[in-house]
Amino acid sequence: MIAEEEQLGILPTHEALRLAEERGLDLVEISPRAFPPVCRIMDYGKYKYEEAKKKQQARKRASTVETKEIKFRPKTEEHDMAFKVKHVRRFLEGGNKVRLAVVFRGREITHPQTGMNVLNRVVDMCADIATVEATPNMEGRRMIMVIAPKPGVVRKAQEAKKAQLAAQIAATAQLKDRQPGKAPPPQIPEEDDDDLSEEDINADVEDDDDDDAPATPAAGS
Repeated sequence: MIAEEEQLGILPTHEALRLAEERGLDLVEISPRAFPPVCRIMDYGKYKYEEAKKKQQARKRASTVETKEIKFRPKTEEHDMAFKVKHVRRFLEGGNKVRLAVVFRGREITHPQTGMNVLNRVVDMCADIATVEATPNMEGRRMIMVIAPKPGVVRKAQEAKKAQLAAQIAATAQLKDRQPGKAPPPQIPEEDDDDLSEEDINADVEDDDDDDAPATPAAGS
């Protein structure tokens, strides 16, 4: 028998019930398979409420893993590649998986190695934070690969952001100390595209671009 972390020893059931009633609490069996069974005197209603609250807070803290999709062309240029990989890394550091899709048009489909080259470049550029979860496979005119963040990536990214913010605050404070009574000059914020959605990032690639592509003539026609 336990009451408010106090070990009361082995008691008859009727004695344990009497003690619980005297304290206006409940007698709860917490280890029925133990020998003898372990019981605790507690406010069971309060206990249930606190457990429900803990579960609710745990659900809030738990991040939902999503699968983002970034589309490429077999001949994606360097500028576009850097732009897209930047967002692939952003999604990975946010704890999400990323589906890489190379979309072929017309006769591009006859050279699947060009798509493999694109996927391999992306994997190489994200090798420090990502692992391949699903190897490349063809789905219609799309070559698909899925990558996922390595363990610890999200935590490191969060720590890096905190350190960056702390450095900015420290730099502003130093500037104020050097020029007391004078506010630092306003800074022009750099262009920030960290809030771009998948639709915005993939605006240059449409899956139906090949609808009007001429069909490959049959042999002998």
